[in-house]
This record gives sequence, C-alpha cells and structure tokens, in this order.
Amino acid sequence: MKHLLDNIIWNSLSGPQQHLSAGTDRARRYARGFSPIVGFAHPDQPDFDDLLPFCDLDEHFYVERWAGTAPDGWQIDIESRMRKMTWDGPAPESDEAPDAIALGPEHAEQAVALAQLTQPGPFGLRTIELGEYYGYFEGPRLIAMAGERMHAGTLREISGVCTHPDFQGRGLARRLMRKLIRIQMQRGQTPFLHVMSANVGAHALYLKMGFVDYREVVVRVISRR
Repeated sequence: MKHLLDNIIWNSLSGPQQHLSAGTDRARRYARGFSPIVGFAHPDQPDFDDLLPFCDLDEHFYVERWAGTAPDGWQIDIESRMRKMTWDGPAPESDEAPDAIALGPEHAEQAVALAQLTQPGPFGLRTIELGEYYGYFEGPRLIAMAGERMHAGTLREISGVCTHPDFQGRGLARRLMRKLIRIQMQRGQTPFLHVMSANVGAHALYLKMGFVDYREVVVRVISRR
C-alpha cells in the first residue's frame, strides 16, 4: 500500500477523488475551489502541456517530486522539501475530542481565514469538502481545525491541522488529529500526513504521537507565466 504514497497526489486525483479533479490521463488538478495541488502520472517527467487548459494565469499550484527545470509557460515560485509520514501506533481507545464541531460549508470562509493565518498547507474554499473536518470554536470564532484531504487505496490523509496563535499550547489540534486517526482506523484505513521538513517542531510532535517517516520529497509551488 505504501507504494501508493510515492505518488499519492496522482493516485488520489486519478482514483477515489477523480470526480473532484480536472485534467487528463497524464496530468490532473483538484477542481477549482479545492486545494491548489496538481499531480502527474509520471511525476519525474510531468506532462505540463496536458495541464495548461485547466489552469489560469493567476493560479499557484503545489507539486511534489518533480525537480526538473521549468518548461515553457511555467515558472517555479517556491522550492522546499517535505516529509511523508504514516501512522504506526495503536488506534486511540476513545474519542479525545467529543466536543469538536463537524465543519460544513457554512464554516468554509472561517476555515480559509484560519489556514491563511497559520499556513498549514494549500487550502481552498472547498477543501473541507474533501473529507471529514472538525474544529474548535471560541464563541463564534473557529480557533483550531483538522481534517482529511487525499485518499488512495486504504491511505487517508490528515491535513489542514492548525490552531490560531492565541490558542496554541492547549493540545487542541492534537486532540482533533487523534479523533481523525480513530475514525480512519475504524474504517480500516491507514492515516498519513505531510509536514514541511523545515517545521521541526511539528515533525517532532508527529513522531511522538505515533507517526513514522516514510520518505522526504521535493515540493514546489508553480504557476503559469
């Protein structure tokens, strides 16, 4: 199953989440409004020409594994590295976030605002429709959230994990993550996640929780010229 993780974006966009994507049999993206991420059938030799009709000039996309030079019509805006991690612990015995609120379309704007503030990764107005999302509120304000994004085979990603700076240190995001881990394992799925290699604090936390490193890959933000 881990081989699906080697090209998880493509395996998600061409598999269980194909109805949420646009593209061809060589290149696909999440449909507009979802997370700005693209995947390729052959990530080491991506077919950017296939992607052109589905991308606007003002859009910026995340792409993993590809490390070549930018082809005509495209530019590399950011280059970094990230780790893929899979869950290797037991299922949580109980729901550690029973008071968390399931997020729906009515919470989308707050979710985007929290993601823009905390930068957990690429996030769009419809990202919370990619799976189950849960959050904590302080009055009417969303202050922490975590949810599901990519899906291939029995692999299910935990993503969008973030907490408003004013409420960090209370373990809110960790409780939301363990809630999702329990849900996924009850479904027979294997939780996994991505974390930027430079985010050593988050990486250490995930190791302590029970995740293990699978591999490190290059990740880029690209856009059309």
